[in-house]
Amino acid sequence: MDILKKVRKIEIKTRGLSNHIFSGQYHSAFKGRGMAFSEVREYQPGDDVRTIDWNVTARFNTPFIKVFEEERELTVMLLVDMSASENFGTQEQFKSELITELCAVIAFSAIQNSDNIGVIFFTDIVEKFIPPKKGKQHILRIIRELVDFKPKSKGTNIALALQNFNTVIKKRSIAFLISDFVSDGFEDALKIVNQKHDLVALRIKDPTESTLPEVGLIKVKDAETNQERWIDTNNKLARLAYGTWWKEKEENIARLFNKIGIDHVLLHTNRPYIQPLMNLFKRRGHK
Repeated sequence: MDILKKVRKIEIKTRGLSNHIFSGQYHSAFKGRGMAFSEVREYQPGDDVRTIDWNVTARFNTPFIKVFEEERELTVMLLVDMSASENFGTQEQFKSELITELCAVIAFSAIQNSDNIGVIFFTDIVEKFIPPKKGKQHILRIIRELVDFKPKSKGTNIALALQNFNTVIKKRSIAFLISDFVSDGFEDALKIVNQKHDLVALRIKDPTESTLPEVGLIKVKDAETNQERWIDTNNKLARLAYGTWWKEKEENIARLFNKIGIDHVLLHTNRPYIQPLMNLFKRRGHK
């Protein structure tokens, strides 16, 4: 399938989800920066007298009030992990394919609310920065990049991506950090970014990552470092140790997000993402 067909397929699916499912939840979950002055109009019985514009009232010798509207426009940034570990999937789809769909759904939801959306692609370097803009053509460009982008590097450095985001985006923004979080040493960067911006973590997982199949002696290769090692998967203790290590790793990441106060959700390559994402938006909307 060529790139344009892939982009079109993703657009049709994710735009439909955004239009019919996510847009209302997105609006309530990610509110504007406050109330902005809109206009003045003549006072009507029942209006709050505290909103009277005394200068205009004196000029026309009849009471006028200030009308305020929610300052809706936001900047939304997608911080997208493009490292080699995302090119993994054993059942429904690769992690990278799930990430592409999530980015597209968020992007279409954002432009429906007149928000600007931008992207930072990262590995262990910042691979690409697409500045925030509005419009369908901008979204299609983002999807095309997600489908076709070839990163220069394989590793993961979440701290570097967060630091770069904090440098290039000056005003307070909504930031979706989308990764499998196969990385260390990013706690301080998370704290700093979360103080300035509204950070949301979408954690991507394939079901086979947390368990070893019982298939005898296998050679495993780290996609990001190219390191290889042999593992005897018939060894029950080896399988248990691996499962315990992975469980602790996941619990530590969830605990870190909770400690810092970052909204987060775990999304699986073999399960629909609609309900978990909806639940995340609803939780935020109720805050």
